[in-house]
Amino acid sequence: MKYKISLFLLFVFVLNSCQNEDEKRRAENEKEAKKKEVIFNNINKSWVFIDEPINEASEQKVSSWTEWREFLEELGDKPRKTIGAFQKKSTAISKKAMALNNNIPAEFNVPSIKSRISILITKIMMMDLFIHLNQIPDKKVTFLIGEINKELVSLERQMDNIIVKSKIPKEEGEEDFLKMLDTTRAIPNASVNTSPLQLKNTDQK
Repeated sequence: MKYKISLFLLFVFVLNSCQNEDEKRRAENEKEAKKKEVIFNNINKSWVFIDEPINEASEQKVSSWTEWREFLEELGDKPRKTIGAFQKKSTAISKKAMALNNNIPAEFNVPSIKSRISILITKIMMMDLFIHLNQIPDKKVTFLIGEINKELVSLERQMDNIIVKSKIPKEEGEEDFLKMLDTTRAIPNASVNTSPLQLKNTDQK
């Protein structure tokens, strides 16, 4: 009889423990779900990129620079519903950003543009890294979205600056002067390679 009572009490204890574990697990799942919902809402609210040209130079390149146009189009296609959709979109944006190093128009194939493209790509890659972590740091992701927009503005303004400068007419003879200046710079300074002893011998002659 005592054995049956002990067995019954053990069964009740095990059953109660299982129920407590289930409730604890359910509470943790609900907490995790709410956390993910907050992260999703924060990213969804902040996911706004500059996907339209901000000046004439950038607008002109939309039609002629395929990689730039496709990159802006990718930025403008906002994902919906799940954090997984944002992760996929982030990866797609990264690929389009990397392609900006290809077929850069001749007038923009200069250090000032290439360095800005490099910075832009770096920040997009950082965003893609953070958004794919198991515990997504949503504040870092939203901060980087703002930084990416700043780099976009900086890049497009530099593009515009180059176009504006190219339209300024050169004064007569200026181009010949610049060529002569470049040639002069290419000729080494004779005095630099001349020792004091050689100068002294020259004076004595």
